[in-house]
Amino acid sequence: MYTLYYMPGAASFVVHWLLLETGVPHELRRIDGEAGEQKSPAYLKLNPNGLIPVLIVDGQPVYEAAALALLLAERHPAAGLSPAAGSAERALYLQWMLHLANTLQPAFRAWFYPDEAAGPEHRAVVQDGARQRIEAAWDRLDAHLQASGPFIAGAALTAVDFHAAMLARWSRNMPRPATQWPAIGRLVDALRARPSFRALNQSEGLTEWL
Repeated sequence: MYTLYYMPGAASFVVHWLLLETGVPHELRRIDGEAGEQKSPAYLKLNPNGLIPVLIVDGQPVYEAAALALLLAERHPAAGLSPAAGSAERALYLQWMLHLANTLQPAFRAWFYPDEAAGPEHRAVVQDGARQRIEAAWDRLDAHLQASGPFIAGAALTAVDFHAAMLARWSRNMPRPATQWPAIGRLVDALRARPSFRALNQSEGLTEWL
């Protein structure tokens, strides 16, 4: 039994989605972000960074959304969401998972929280830079999918596709959402068609992007 500490639509989204996709037993503990519960002493004992998500695995807290996605795919091989170790598909899988986590996800943080980087007086400049980085990342991902798709690691759906779809969802209200790139749009359509996606949105009370 896993326990996921989450906020609706946050980075916990991909972890919750994979719990549903793999069908493993889990329970949810919603964190009140508006009240700052993720910065409470009790939560900081689980994740000293004060960020979402945390997943309790075998009684121990584990955090970082991309790491948790990789871990769940590895721990539940029957779902077929992790390529074989040493394969060419595995190399792409790891490369793109870390690219999404290290390059694209931080750009989204700058887009959503521009005051963090340089204060409110530079909000527009920070957001413009973030938008350019995000769109450049979509350019690279779309070109990769056009050449090597339909999925990020090749012919088979893996956990990295779920992570990419979560980030694409974050872009839904941006000037150019990820679904405007054709290959990304096809990937997103495939992911959104899965029963686990509807179950995820119903569970988190989300109504956008269905």
